[in-house]
Amino acid sequence: MTGQRKPSGPPERGETVRRKILALLSRTPLSAKQISARAGIPEKEVVAHLPHLKRTVGQRGERLAVIPAECRRCGFLFRKRERPKRPSRCPVCRGESISEPLFRLE
Repeated sequence: MTGQRKPSGPPERGETVRRKILALLSRTPLSAKQISARAGIPEKEVVAHLPHLKRTVGQRGERLAVIPAECRRCGFLFRKRERPKRPSRCPVCRGESISEPLFRLE
C-alpha cells in the first residue's frame, strides 16, 4: 500500500483564550461565570487568567476594572477584595446572597 502522507505542519492558530476573554470584556462588564459560559472554558480557568490579563492590559495603557461584589441583604460592597472569585459570606450580616464581581476593560 503506497499511501502518501500529508506533510504535518504546525496547527492553525486560532484565537487564544486570553484574547477571547479580552474581546468579551471590551464589549460589556461580565462576571467570571458569564465569561466562562461565553468563552467555553471552566470558571476556575477564567479566574486563573484574570491576573495575567490585568498585567497585559496595563502594558497596553488600558485597565481591567472590577465592579465589586455586593451583599444583597445589607448592601455591603467588597471594595478592597483582591480575589476575583465571589465571596461566600458577608462580613457584616453573614448573609450568603452576594452578587458576583463584574470585570470590564477601560
